[in-house]
Amino acid sequence: VQLVESGGGLVQAGGSLRLSCVASGPTFSTNVMGWFRQAPGKEREFVSAISRSGGRTNYASSVKGRFTISRENAKNTIYLQMDNLLPEDTAVYYCASAKVLLVSSEIESYDYWGQGTRVTVSS
Repeated sequence: VQLVESGGGLVQAGGSLRLSCVASGPTFSTNVMGWFRQAPGKEREFVSAISRSGGRTNYASSVKGRFTISRENAKNTIYLQMDNLLPEDTAVYYCASAKVLLVSSEIESYDYWGQGTRVTVSS
């Protein structure tokens, strides 16, 4: 599975961005998909995850109510709509794929990772 993220950029606080992640391979629809982020000098952290069907989602408390994860299995793509962005959302955002049943927030659950897309939120 190869994952390619896009959609990052520079935005002012309060603005919005939509990240996309396109996956290769026939097993996309059978995998839980997640978004993680890593800010400079910090460890990678969970942002959000979505079940195989899209019916279940999971969010970090820091983004709940501001970010929305979704997926289009026909396009092998997941999205992260980020609204009301804050300077502390500045990070490299990574897409990841997991062959698990639960909508996991654990990094160790994920088998494949993209190269990341940078999001910078100015104050």
